Amino acid sequence: MPESFQPRGKHLIAGEWVGGDKTFASDPVMGPSHSFAVGSSADVDRAAKAAEEAFWTYGPSTRAVRAAFLNAIADEIEARAEAITEIATQESGLPEARINGERGRTTGQLRLFAKHIEKGDYLDRRHDPADPERKPAPKPDLKLMQLPIGPVGVFGASNFPLAFSTAGGDTASALAAGCPVIVKGHPAHPGTGELVAEAIAMAIEKTGQNPSVFSLIQSNTNEAGEAIVTHPLVRAVGFTGSLGGGRALFDLASKRPEPIPFFGELGSVNPQFLLPSALGARGEKIAEGWAGSLSMGVGQFCTNPGVAIALDGENADTFVGAAQSALENVLEQPMLTAGIADAYRRSRDKLSGLGCAQARLASKAEGRNAGPDLLEATGDDWLANPDLQHEVFGPLGIVVRAKDEDQMREIASGLEGQLTVTLHMDDADTALASSLMPILARKAGRLIANGFPTGVEVSDAMMHGGPYPASTNVSTTSVGTLAIRRFLRPVAFQDIPADLLPEDLRNGGGS
Repeated sequence: MPESFQPRGKHLIAGEWVGGDKTFASDPVMGPSHSFAVGSSADVDRAAKAAEEAFWTYGPSTRAVRAAFLNAIADEIEARAEAITEIATQESGLPEARINGERGRTTGQLRLFAKHIEKGDYLDRRHDPADPERKPAPKPDLKLMQLPIGPVGVFGASNFPLAFSTAGGDTASALAAGCPVIVKGHPAHPGTGELVAEAIAMAIEKTGQNPSVFSLIQSNTNEAGEAIVTHPLVRAVGFTGSLGGGRALFDLASKRPEPIPFFGELGSVNPQFLLPSALGARGEKIAEGWAGSLSMGVGQFCTNPGVAIALDGENADTFVGAAQSALENVLEQPMLTAGIADAYRRSRDKLSGLGCAQARLASKAEGRNAGPDLLEATGDDWLANPDLQHEVFGPLGIVVRAKDEDQMREIASGLEGQLTVTLHMDDADTALASSLMPILARKAGRLIANGFPTGVEVSDAMMHGGPYPASTNVSTTSVGTLAIRRFLRPVAFQDIPADLLPEDLRNGGGS
């Protein structure tokens, strides 16, 4: 491979690189811009029909075959490591260390799902043996297992060029389940998306898969995305992005003649509850950690901890002062796109203009750059102004001063759905924490003690989702092996001869 990757600027549809009549130019933070084809509904139709054809062989393929395919994708991504780092840093402005780490997470996810399906536990195989002598009616033989649902649409995310994009968690889990994938690439990093698609295409060739098992369609308009969600052959959609965009696509999926599940991760402010004893003992240290998590990656993480809730008083004063000092030392950096930077400033200015939150730190960054902003509000103002709960995608933090423990619980009860909620606590805070836990367990998919939510472990026990608006499906995750369940459906087989059963249900039908 040449040292510098030169994108074709085409879609990958059913194994062929396909251009189009319309193009858009990438807008990298640094380096050259490239031209890319704009996907159309016709492109989506071709990809969906090809994916449906591929499903008839890929869906029933063995777990070993699919695991080998996932591992081959990981190998091919690593074979392009230097080129991926180069173009991904150019397009996103993210540092090399971040891109290298994200590439490792991406290949790690693929290999994790390969191991997961090889074990077979995800199939949830069950067997109720027949009892022909049962009275008053004979009992039939019933076997059950999870089967893949069919072609899946995946939307690349702006903030993770690799781990939540072309070969990210949604794609890995869908392919592991046995579902062909159609990816709508994100226009913030189209070159990175194309290079990863090239890796998938090579893995398809080396493992003998049907080329139609994967397609990438580039676009900077709504047409391709809407076409994926509404195409009758697409059986489910995975999405990571804004609340507005995700909700619009969710509504389209729900209004189809045959509605499909839309697994969207949409928005979260990931509150931090600073309990009194912990705040008094180590408030400055917590503030420094919060500032670091809040400003990491210019605040462009879905788990960015945008809100800290503390009891009003001297310890809260100390916390706010320490957080402000730490954030003042954070240099402004480029955001992923100029549009994201503009949206960040608009959202910040909207909150500042409400008149219910005092600015403790205001960034002067302009253009594509952003710096941290810090606001504080009383518990009364927080409760009276729901707009303060809305996610601001960027490095903005709000400190909420609750007047007493009862108001802290009231704030917890009024929270929208969250990806995460954190309790900073010491042993002396156990009683208050115990009263908060039942409330917070209904509000978030992941509860954390004495840590920060940025940095999501990819593992069997991870839950990355939560009640709306954190996600559109409260019972699923987009990170970890449980994510495969999104793209499966249980099927029961009653008195079906063994020769007609799926291979994984033969010989007793259980495990």
